[in-house]
Amino acid sequence: MRRTNDLAVLIERWFTDRLMKHRCVSSNTIASYRDTFRLLFAFAKRRLGKSPSQLTLRELDAPFIGAFLEDLETRRSTSVRTRNLRLTAIRSFFRYALFEEPAHSAHIQRVLAIPSKRCDKRQLQFLTRPEIEAILDCTDRSTWMGRRDYTLLLLAAQTGLRVSEIIDLDRDMLGHGAHVQCVGKGRKERSTPLTKVAQQALRYWLKEPTKRGATALFPNMHGGKLSADGVQALLNKYVAKAREHSVSLRSKRVSPHVLRHSAAMELLQAGVDCSVIALWLGHETVETTLTYLHAHLELKETALAKLKPYERAKAERFRPNDRLLEFLNAL
Repeated sequence: MRRTNDLAVLIERWFTDRLMKHRCVSSNTIASYRDTFRLLFAFAKRRLGKSPSQLTLRELDAPFIGAFLEDLETRRSTSVRTRNLRLTAIRSFFRYALFEEPAHSAHIQRVLAIPSKRCDKRQLQFLTRPEIEAILDCTDRSTWMGRRDYTLLLLAAQTGLRVSEIIDLDRDMLGHGAHVQCVGKGRKERSTPLTKVAQQALRYWLKEPTKRGATALFPNMHGGKLSADGVQALLNKYVAKAREHSVSLRSKRVSPHVLRHSAAMELLQAGVDCSVIALWLGHETVETTLTYLHAHLELKETALAKLKPYERAKAERFRPNDRLLEFLNAL
């Protein structure tokens, strides 16, 4: 029989039974939640002097969780967004614990009541077509690595796939037609159409000899999957080169997710409906896609041009008021 309030067993059951078995969350979510509890246990070791297996659910109370979140921001210089992301993982566990440990419901409800911090919403970054082409032109397509990087970045900019979706692509996930199949958030499968340029680039890439029998579409030098940090590193390399010729790139922070935003902006500028873009990008709701409307200045300027301007009022000759009214107005 499981001991009540056994935190170690409770967390193990939450990860294996709830997240992996029943909810089938993605590996990225598992990794994010895992890292959150690693940080939490490291904080508990410093604060309470206890190893993770010695902790109890009662010790993870609201003041302790609040102190942990404060420590993330002060000692580790964590951003407010990341702080809120860690709190999301903790809430998920405590919602599970609420059903598993009803005797501690009051204690758990106080933890669940910890609010997220509000933060400024940064303007959405995206690249223009000339900026993307400047980055692609910096790849050395005379080498295996350069051809891999060119195809990867072209695919990212055209399809808008998440970096996790790109590195998880296998060679057999390319459809027989002009599309690529991927598994996105929530383990949802979707197919994304490809332009003729992307199709041609992929055909050439698939003719390349595989590295050590690699099955990944874009493997590393050892035949394994590229990491998200690896994709960011190769992108940084080409962006640094492109900035020498593209002045507008010098003021932009470019990440793989910015390429995803760029793909959405191109679709929006082409007149594609937001609901279609949401399906294209694998968004849960159309509301997520509406953020691109706010960021697209050119669309706002086009909408402004369609408005009828205010007519200038006709200039009238100044006429002084009645003396008595002038006296009253001056009081």
